[in-house]
Amino acid sequence: MFNPSVGCTHRAATSLPHPCCSHALLRRSVAAIAAALPCLLQSALAGEAPPVVKVPGHYDNSVGTSDAASQGTVTADLIANRPALRPGELLEFVPGVIVTQHSGDGKANQYFLRGFNLDHGTDFATWVDNMPVNMRTHAHGQGYTDLNFLIPELVGRISYKKGPYYADEGDFASAGAARLGLVDKLDADVASITAGEHRYRRVLVAGATTVGAGNLLYGVETAHNDGPWQTPEAFHKWAGVLRYSAGGTDDHVSVTAMGYRGGWHATSQIPLRAVQSGLLDAFGTTDPSDAGHTSRYSLSAEWKRRDAATAWQASAYVVRSDLALYNNFTYFLDDPVDGDQFVQAEQRTMTGFDVAHTWFGRFGDRATSTVVGMQGRFDHISPVVLGTTRDQQPLATTARSRVDEASAALWLQNTVQWNAWLRTIAGLRYDSYRFDVDSSIAGNGGKASDHIASPKLSMVLGPWRDTEFFVNYGTGFHSNDARGTTAHVAPRERTPVDPVTPLVKTRGAELGARSEIVRGLQSSLALWRLRSASELVFSGDAGDTSPSRASKRHGIEWNNHYVAASWLLFDLDLAYSRARYTGQDEAGDHVPGAVEKVASLGATINDIGPWSAAFQLRYFGPRPLIEDNSVRSSSSALAYLRAGYRLNRNWQLSVDVFNLFDRKVNDIEYYYASRLAGEPAEGVQDIHFHPGEPRTARLTLRATF
Repeated sequence: MFNPSVGCTHRAATSLPHPCCSHALLRRSVAAIAAALPCLLQSALAGEAPPVVKVPGHYDNSVGTSDAASQGTVTADLIANRPALRPGELLEFVPGVIVTQHSGDGKANQYFLRGFNLDHGTDFATWVDNMPVNMRTHAHGQGYTDLNFLIPELVGRISYKKGPYYADEGDFASAGAARLGLVDKLDADVASITAGEHRYRRVLVAGATTVGAGNLLYGVETAHNDGPWQTPEAFHKWAGVLRYSAGGTDDHVSVTAMGYRGGWHATSQIPLRAVQSGLLDAFGTTDPSDAGHTSRYSLSAEWKRRDAATAWQASAYVVRSDLALYNNFTYFLDDPVDGDQFVQAEQRTMTGFDVAHTWFGRFGDRATSTVVGMQGRFDHISPVVLGTTRDQQPLATTARSRVDEASAALWLQNTVQWNAWLRTIAGLRYDSYRFDVDSSIAGNGGKASDHIASPKLSMVLGPWRDTEFFVNYGTGFHSNDARGTTAHVAPRERTPVDPVTPLVKTRGAELGARSEIVRGLQSSLALWRLRSASELVFSGDAGDTSPSRASKRHGIEWNNHYVAASWLLFDLDLAYSRARYTGQDEAGDHVPGAVEKVASLGATINDIGPWSAAFQLRYFGPRPLIEDNSVRSSSSALAYLRAGYRLNRNWQLSVDVFNLFDRKVNDIEYYYASRLAGEPAEGVQDIHFHPGEPRTARLTLRATF
């Protein structure tokens, strides 16, 4: 349950209750696809070839390419064709993922997947070119995942995995993981300018040139957006990439430098009662001084080599980042005079490496591969600050800390192709963590350590008639904030607390199937379960840990990617999850904010003469907002549309329309107590929401040269 003092570790939801016809639209869309699939299956079984052309689709999820039904790769074509309102929405290419925002666009998004409100990234690991994006012991939220530093046009693939079944994935990967890879070069140099409503402006220049035996890729982006808010967001950013790469598939090296800076005014969630009474507009704010600024600079290198007998992969990185956030989620509940605004700030240096060696061999007449890997990471965070402010002016420091957090992992994975229809993948991972905390609060400093072993086992059966089956099992974990592992005093209340378990174990299993029995259709089905030993989350907003019970989750996912013709592609993804706390509690057993129903329908048209188009409909179902399920969020359905026209060989014009049907929905909803001026001292329990943006259009002129 969301604790008002915890702000951003809220277990979240979306949309203001609103009866809308989006449900009917979704039902009609799903029904149309579902009605067509039996006909396609019948024709395939009857030996009739449907009139489609076999061409590369949007997902590289062919039979024989994965170790689980819920694993796959998104291709560059889909990334280029589908519009995205924010860079963080790149993760919505992963089937079943929902990406929302409850504050300024410069802040990390809020993510949902497999019965989780992932907050800003906990339990979902994200990597960019083998650099971890999730921030441990973050000022705002554990696992903080900010993707605003990415230039989407330079992302060449997204490889995703769900569940704790993979030995090379560790911290934060219990619900899943996504690895985004940058391109080495572009088909052509590109320059584009985008303009839209609310003073949206974006300029991009990217290209590549040959340097010696390799290729030098560059990209620079600058953007500004006020948004629909009454207090203009004035989100301004610049991002740059410089990447040198050489070699081919079997022998490759790359060195990449990235930089990003952003600043914004934040319109965060507001109480429903204030809008219903006319005190606030739906796009208004209770504290116009809320804001944020951030930066991220990184240098990374990667080397790969492969021959018939062995393969090597090695990478290393260094990241320097800083962040300052000013938020006020409860208004005058804690301080009726100066208000409840607080600041969260940190400066971080993160370094790490990843090395893996693979041996290809035979066990009798059976093909085998064995991988041994090592991973290491060190985060130096100094300072990490929580304090109270008014109009961004400091009032008091709640806690100020220096944190050194180090981890090392050793993992082993063995694959055996026993015969033509059985493959096994067995893995074991061992992680060790050390925490060193120096706190301004006496009794909250100190050192702690922990370790955890995570076994993994998968079986792949088939293929039979272009269909294969999967059985997966594994344990995983997520780390807790280092400050919680040594804390004995609650920073705000100054009351005694117990240190938390540093590493929280999860255990998951999955049954799945993938089929291409229908020509042109890649279809997968997965039934999964996941248990977590604790829902403990460190709250950067309060400076302490919000304890909770163990939990269990299960669900089903059905993903379909259909190449109807060389110029026409369809995607349909459906997911249902159920999340409950274990153990008895009078408060109830629902996990607040846990995502339940998700659906996504997409269609892409390519090269119809000079024309191209893409349509995407995303449905986010209702969720419990408190443990007894007596207060629930409403659902939302958002549609995006892109239409493009090629003026000539070098010039292209396109328009993106977001929230195509102009639905009045919310990005996020919470239920907690807050206090407006003149209200009772104990505050009022209410729904707090952040509205989704109304219909917005952006026009892009793109030149290649």
